Amino acid sequence: MDEDDTITTTTATATTNLVVPNPQAQAQTQTRRPRGFAAVAAGGASGNKGKKEREKEKERTKLRERHRRAITSRMLAGLRQYGNFPLPARADMNDVLAALAREAGWVVEADGTTYRQSPPTPAPAPAPAPSQSQLPQLAAAFPVESPLSASASAMSLTHCSVKQTTLECSPSLLGIDDSLSPASLDSSVVIGERDREMDTKYTTAASASASPINSTSVQCRIELIQDIHSGEHGNDFTSTPYVPVYVKLPTGVINNFCQLIDPEGWSPQKYVWSGYRDLFNIIQEFKLNLQVVMAFHEYGGNDSGDPLITLPQWVMEIGKDNPDIFFTDREGRRNPECLSWGIDKERVLKGRTAIEVYFDFMRSFRTEFEDLFAEGQISAVEIGLGASGELKYPSLSERMGWRYPGIGEFQCYDKYLQQSLCRASKLRGHSFWGKCPDNAGQYNSRPHETGFFCERGDYDSYYGRFFLHWYAQTLIDHADNVLSLANLAFEEVKIIIKVPAIHWWYKTPSHAAELTAGFYNPTNQNGYSPVFEVLRKHSVTLKFVCLRLQVSGLEYDEALADPEGLSWQVLNSAWDRGLTVAGENALSCYEREGYMRIVEMAKPRSDPDRRHFSFFVYQQPTPLVQGTICFSELDYFIKSMHGEIAGDLLP
Repeated sequence: MDEDDTITTTTATATTNLVVPNPQAQAQTQTRRPRGFAAVAAGGASGNKGKKEREKEKERTKLRERHRRAITSRMLAGLRQYGNFPLPARADMNDVLAALAREAGWVVEADGTTYRQSPPTPAPAPAPAPSQSQLPQLAAAFPVESPLSASASAMSLTHCSVKQTTLECSPSLLGIDDSLSPASLDSSVVIGERDREMDTKYTTAASASASPINSTSVQCRIELIQDIHSGEHGNDFTSTPYVPVYVKLPTGVINNFCQLIDPEGWSPQKYVWSGYRDLFNIIQEFKLNLQVVMAFHEYGGNDSGDPLITLPQWVMEIGKDNPDIFFTDREGRRNPECLSWGIDKERVLKGRTAIEVYFDFMRSFRTEFEDLFAEGQISAVEIGLGASGELKYPSLSERMGWRYPGIGEFQCYDKYLQQSLCRASKLRGHSFWGKCPDNAGQYNSRPHETGFFCERGDYDSYYGRFFLHWYAQTLIDHADNVLSLANLAFEEVKIIIKVPAIHWWYKTPSHAAELTAGFYNPTNQNGYSPVFEVLRKHSVTLKFVCLRLQVSGLEYDEALADPEGLSWQVLNSAWDRGLTVAGENALSCYEREGYMRIVEMAKPRSDPDRRHFSFFVYQQPTPLVQGTICFSELDYFIKSMHGEIAGDLLP
């Protein structure tokens, strides 16, 4: 079997080969029914329901076997870390027995002969094994085939009048595989709160954003704020629902090799997770729950000061010969931020489709950390479905020259999406519709400056409606395909999907910025409804970015923006379809007014059904604004989300 098709994992008790189906072999045998992943991708077209169930059971069996080996691996890791046992890297049970015997005062020779050299001496009390609640919460999940760049940073909470403690994360070796997603995989780890029943309540969270492919860096920043008293703040939230708050870790903890420095991965289907184990060991003492973010896209390198994490090197090499694997704009410029959805089912990634690459990575991660899933340490997995980890086209990319409040550009000019558009136009019976609009402006155009998005423009013509429906349906199909396999890889685990908040030009008839991002949401229809139907189909949690609402100003007026109107539409559309909804703050919400707007959005007290966010992810400020953060206000915000605060909104 080809080396790229087999992943071999050796532990103290067994050696198991995880065979990844070879798509080329399946193509050669036409009469053979697809198995495993191929059967899932075929959607059951070539097999009956019983066949699918048997294949699913095989996957579950593999996960159970990996779980047993993971227990052995943790035992060995504990002996090395807490007992200082000099066990070799590939230790077996003989090595473990010999080490334990020597620790007890026995002599073990090379041939296995064992005898007591002198009267036994009392053995030192072993260090207490970590309880299940102390096991590492997950850190960031990164693209399978791309190394991570690791740099650890800790934010000291000095110069603050409140009582606080800070956990500093020192670099630990992390291994990340480039093979996962061809697009830069952004893995973030969100570390959640301690159990509510604990006597000392800690408000904390950590999210390691290990972005894409080439180098994934996860910065470990865990801040614990306790016993902060703020008596003269906000509304009375004492009777409101409890909304957990997670804190997102900045990038930089793990690098391209999933280590804490900066190596790179060059080969697909090689998964190294040891660095994440190291990170978990740091976090485990705080009894935190973990959310893992897997975003198959490029991350960082912007004004925030985060390191740039690109797609895996092996994907970038393919892109040199076949640049159509990347999204492409009207001028033919390629955006290597993430892979085009046109190759979701095209075998252009060394014999695999993009969907297969994503699935292989997710399956490897689930198998490796099955022990953490089984114990509930990893409470949820967020799946990135597009640029910036959000479900959207990269139409508003600053690297391509976009600036707020530009309308963006359609991203469907690569040959694979062009072929898809041509097929759709022929099926519709109008082959001449198989082209993209030529009057849709540029990244920084305004709607009224274009013939397509202006009032009574071509967006509402027969051709315009056809094109926008195809464009939006491609986004929906991508989400459906990835989530189908994510549910298989992360069975019985909460899955989270992040939806963007594109609020500028919302007061215009066309909603141009939303259209280029893939949401067919003009004033005469609800473009989020079909998207949310797919999310409901897969029982996922929707995470929405909370903008600062009710803000007036020239900037919003000129852009005809309506963040409040957009938030109302998205949240009510999701809740009406029975979706679980969570939130995440925008980078600008770091003062009392912004916090209170988030609380009001998270659990609107005017809602007769008392609907509210299931949890909230607090995105930490950039280094430029960290000095302006008031921790008493942050503590007040968290207690308000927990339903523990009573008071007046204004002092």
